[in-house]
Amino acid sequence: MKKRILIPTDFSKNAHNAVKYALELYKREYVEFYIMNTYYHSGYSKENLLTPEPTEKEQKIVSEASIQNLEKLKVQMGFYEENEKHTFHFLSEFGSFFDVLKETVEKHDIELIVMGTRGETDNKTVILGSNAVNAMEKIRNCPVLAIPSNIKYKDPNEIVFPTSFRTHYKEKELATLIEISRCTNAPIRILHVQKSHSLTEAQQKNKALLAQILDSTTFTHHTLNNIDLQHGVRSFVQSRESEMIAIVNKKHNFFESVFSSPMLKELGKHPNVPLLAMHDLRN
Repeated sequence: MKKRILIPTDFSKNAHNAVKYALELYKREYVEFYIMNTYYHSGYSKENLLTPEPTEKEQKIVSEASIQNLEKLKVQMGFYEENEKHTFHFLSEFGSFFDVLKETVEKHDIELIVMGTRGETDNKTVILGSNAVNAMEKIRNCPVLAIPSNIKYKDPNEIVFPTSFRTHYKEKELATLIEISRCTNAPIRILHVQKSHSLTEAQQKNKALLAQILDSTTFTHHTLNNIDLQHGVRSFVQSRESEMIAIVNKKHNFFESVFSSPMLKELGKHPNVPLLAMHDLRN
C-alpha cells in the first residue's frame, strides 16, 4: 500500500524546494503525493458575519489563478527524474489554510505533511514561518516535516531525537521517525538533556521501552548534563553537524518549551536542519 503525503504549496521557492525534498526523501518508497494549493480572499472570514462573501467573479479569478499555477508546477515537475513508485494528485481548494489542511488530512487519510518553513514572502527574519509552526501545533493526527528554504536534499547523516524520558512512547507515534531512519539508513541519536545526573525508575522504564520500539533502527544514547533544553539541542546539533531533528509533542507544556522563542532562534541558527514534529496520539 502506498504512503500518502500531503505537500501544501503557495508556489514560492521555499514550497517548491519542499516538493523536491519530499520526492528525494521517499525516492525508494511507493508514495501517493497530494500537492495542494489553498486560495482565500483577504478579509473574508466565515466566522465574521459582517464580512461579505466573495462574489462569483472574485471566486472565479482566484480559482483560475490557483489552477493555472498548479499547471505550471506540473510542467516544472516534469523535468524531475521520473519515478514509477510515485503518483501525484494536484488539489486546488478554496478556504482558510488550516481548515483545508485538516479536511484534506482526514479526507485522504494523509500520513505525513511536508512543507517549507517560510511562505511566499520568504522573509529571512522569520525562522519558522507561522504556517509551519501552526501546522506542527494544530494538526494533531499527522506528523509535519518542515524543510528550510536553502537546503538541498541528501540522505541525513543522523536524526537527533531529544527526549526527557518522562512519558512513554507508542510505536505508532514514532512510525515516521522509524520509517525515515530506515529508508535513508540514518541512525537516530537519542538525546537526553537533564539537570540531574540520574534517571528515576519511571524514566529508566521509558528509556527501555523506547529502545524496544526503535529496535529495527540503528540508534545511540547521548546525555547532556546541567544545560537547558534549547542550548543542549543547539550545541549537540552544531557540534555533530546533524542533518535532521525529530520531536514528539507529548504534552502542550513540553511543546511550548521546544517551540518557545529562544528555541526557535536556536533552530534558526541551523538553516540546514529539517524538523520533524510528531504527536502524542493520546492527546
